Amino acid sequence: MTKFILVTGGAGFIGSNLIRFFIKKTKFKIISLDNYSTGLKKNHIKSNRIKYIRGENQDITSLLNKYKKNIDTVFHFGEFSRIYQSFLNYDKCIRSNLKGSFEVVTFATKNKIKIIYSATSSMLGNNGKDENLSPYSWSKSKNIELIKNFNNWFGLKYEIVYFYNVYGPGQIKDSKMSAVIGIFEEQYLKKKPLTVVNPGTQKRDFTHINDIVNGCYLAWKKGKQSEYMLGTKKQYSIIDIAKMFKSRIKFIPKRKGERFKSSITNNNAHRLLGYKSTIDIPEYIKQFISNKN
Repeated sequence: MTKFILVTGGAGFIGSNLIRFFIKKTKFKIISLDNYSTGLKKNHIKSNRIKYIRGENQDITSLLNKYKKNIDTVFHFGEFSRIYQSFLNYDKCIRSNLKGSFEVVTFATKNKIKIIYSATSSMLGNNGKDENLSPYSWSKSKNIELIKNFNNWFGLKYEIVYFYNVYGPGQIKDSKMSAVIGIFEEQYLKKKPLTVVNPGTQKRDFTHINDIVNGCYLAWKKGKQSEYMLGTKKQYSIIDIAKMFKSRIKFIPKRKGERFKSSITNNNAHRLLGYKSTIDIPEYIKQFISNKN
C-alpha cells in the first residue's frame, strides 16, 4: 500500500524545501496542498512521487478524501505567516490560521494521521509572553492549544516545531510577505539602501532552511510528542545584520507588532532529537556577497 506524506503549503519556501528533503531521504510519496497565495509553481519539484493539489485548507476533507486512509503524516505549514501583514489583513490571517487549521486538525484526527505543526518564534519573545502581540502570533498560539486539546480529547498524535526567522535558497524576496533576509538580499542586488525598522536593536535568531527541514525530519522520525525550537541559540540585531551586507542603510518607522527579542525556551530539539544547527548567518551573508561580486 502506497503511503503519503502531506505537506500543506508545499509550493512555498519551507514546504518545497521539505518536500525535496523527503524525496531524497525517504521512499514516501508526497502530496502538496497549496492555495498559491504565496506559493509558486516554480517551487515544484519534478518527480513522479509528488502530487500537487491547488486548494484551500478549509476544503481538505473533500480535496483529499480518496487519499485519507493512506496518509501517514501531515506537515501543516500552509498558513498566513507574517506579523505586520496580519494587522493589515487580519481577516485573511484569522480565516487561514484558525478556520483552515481547524479543518486540517480535524481531518488528521478523524483519519488517525499524525500532524507536525509549524509554530512561530514570534510568540516566544518577552520570555514567552508575546503570543498576543499580533493577530498572527495569537492565531498560532490558539492552534497549539487546539492541537494539544485534540491530543487529550481524541488521541491526535502531534509534534510542534518552532521556526526562527528562516532564510536561504527559495525565500521570498520581492513581496509584502518577504522576511528580513530576503528583503535585504533584494535591496542589495538592486543597489538600494537596506531598510531597517527603527530602532534596529531588535534581536533575532536566524535559522537556515537546511537546518529547518532537517529539524522537521528529526521531529517526524524521533519525536516524543513535544515542542522543538529549531533555532541556533545565537541572536543578532537587525542593524548588525544590515551592516554585514556592507551597504547603505535607511531607517524606517517602527511597525505594529514589532518584537525586540526572540527566545528559545526549551532544549528539546537537541535533547530529544539530536538537532544541531550547522549554518550561521554571518557566514551565509559573506558567501552571498562573494557570489554576487
